Amino acid sequence: MLLSSSSVFPERTAAAFQLAAELGYDGLEVMVWTDAVSQDAGALRGLADHYGTPVRSVHAPCLLVTQRVWSPDPWERLRRAAELAETLAAPTVVVHPPFTWQRDYARNFADGLDKVAGEFGGLRFAVENMYPVRMAGRQFVPYVPGWDPTEAGYPSYTLDLSHCAASHTDALAMADRMGAGLAHVHLGDGTGEGRDEHLVPGRGGQPCAELLRSLAGRGFDGSVAVEVTTRGAKSRQVREADLREALAFARQHLSTPSPVDA
Repeated sequence: MLLSSSSVFPERTAAAFQLAAELGYDGLEVMVWTDAVSQDAGALRGLADHYGTPVRSVHAPCLLVTQRVWSPDPWERLRRAAELAETLAAPTVVVHPPFTWQRDYARNFADGLDKVAGEFGGLRFAVENMYPVRMAGRQFVPYVPGWDPTEAGYPSYTLDLSHCAASHTDALAMADRMGAGLAHVHLGDGTGEGRDEHLVPGRGGQPCAELLRSLAGRGFDGSVAVEVTTRGAKSRQVREADLREALAFARQHLSTPSPVDA
């Protein structure tokens, strides 16, 4: 069980290591963003050693706010994320589908991803399911070829349950479509309001428990990262309570597997 460093925002990456260690998480997913520590292999290794909390996945800088981290070139950012993961012995790199305005990147995304994967043979590049954006009663998809990576088909996937809620998608059916390519899970919840909520699991309407119980039957050998929003927490104690609750939820349901005809 991993803690995504994004779950402690607006606290910084170092705080994620501290909280993961104190609360009993097995490791960390590092979200690479504007915090310099999140970009620095030496700093991350030092924190991992100090807290006894290894980095087990790296989220490449794919967000709107990270388009200039390392380089404006998305391929360079992906390679740098892969180098970071390789240095830290993290087996998974999480990556988003291209934005619609990244025309060159999008045009060669599948082939380019295969090429980068070939350069880093020990890593899995897990493409994450996203969601359409709804504004003023209208909907548009800011990703190419779309928000659902299973329609294009990739060797490895990240299943994000909060994104399933935002896209009004059946998370269990999406896990079925991902099949043996399911490499990583972002555990969070949502109400289906059409926005990305990243609630503590159990506080929304997603089948978080059912998905966790199904993983053993799916032959899943990846990792699960708690990725929830705590930016509204009024204190460190409230943030800790939310992250402790999320971890307890995950451990409870991962320990009670159910058979799956996947």
